[in-house]
Amino acid sequence: MFNGLEFKYPYVLLLLIIIPLIILWKRIYGRKTHTSINYSQVFPFEGVKKTWKIRLIELPNYVRYIILVLLIIVIARPQSFLSKNEKNIEGVDIVLALDISSSMLAEDFKPNRLEAAKDVAKEFIQGRKTDNIGVVVFSGEAFTQCPPTTDQNMLLNLLENVKSGIINDGTAIGDGIATAINRIKDTKTQSKVIILLTDGVNNMGAIDPLTAAELAKNNKIRVYTIGVGRMGMAPYPISTPMGKQYQSIEVKIDETLLGDVARITGGKYFRSKDKGSLETIFKEIDSMEKTIIDVSYYKQKKDLYLPFLLFAIILFFVEILLKKTIFKSVV
Repeated sequence: MFNGLEFKYPYVLLLLIIIPLIILWKRIYGRKTHTSINYSQVFPFEGVKKTWKIRLIELPNYVRYIILVLLIIVIARPQSFLSKNEKNIEGVDIVLALDISSSMLAEDFKPNRLEAAKDVAKEFIQGRKTDNIGVVVFSGEAFTQCPPTTDQNMLLNLLENVKSGIINDGTAIGDGIATAINRIKDTKTQSKVIILLTDGVNNMGAIDPLTAAELAKNNKIRVYTIGVGRMGMAPYPISTPMGKQYQSIEVKIDETLLGDVARITGGKYFRSKDKGSLETIFKEIDSMEKTIIDVSYYKQKKDLYLPFLLFAIILFFVEILLKKTIFKSVV
């Protein structure tokens, strides 16, 4: 909402004093410049009423005064502006560490664990517009799919491109955590979070998960761990000459390890058995990770001189028209 009006060159408005000075000068000295006719007697004119043309004889002059006022306002450059806005926003550095091992293709989640995790992660990202969010993927090794950014379009596109099988298979949980730590450990944001999502047991990698957890703790990074998969057996697709077939695989999640990683870093461990529970988990994490930042900002000023200029141009042509027609003078 507009808070007021200001002028970029307010001192120009001092020129407005010229207008009353011109009017005063014409009142005092203007008559001497008019042609006059001397009459010995004025009684023939007594009782003659002034016509509207006589009454409005000064109208073109007043139109000119208005034009001068408008032009001075245009030169002063009027601008509208918005008042200072105080707004609290939430800012957190977040890295999603996503397991893309082959077991994430199990279809106890629809369409499978990996795609369900990506869908829920997208919703989570879209709700965190002021956060720096990145994506790390891991299986037998780990790499950064997208460094922390506020560019949601780029982040969502890169997340969509995450597929199982793009790196060596396995489950290197420690490497996934360590890679995520490297993306945010040197940022100035006070709140730093890693959300690690996996469906397996650590069986590869150069860094032990608990060592990585201690490293996260030392860098004041909380790790929320999510174990994905139903208890028991889960359908897993395999390609055969007869097309896609399914075999049952046992769900093995090292919940003790994931719980210890979360506890060491001040985070929390969650277990997700379907897409609905995964959505609930992300909503809970979303509600817990709120850092309030006070922000002051102004919106861009808007120039308002154009209506004044257009009105002055219109009045200029009106003045010329009046002088050439109704108030035309032979002098």
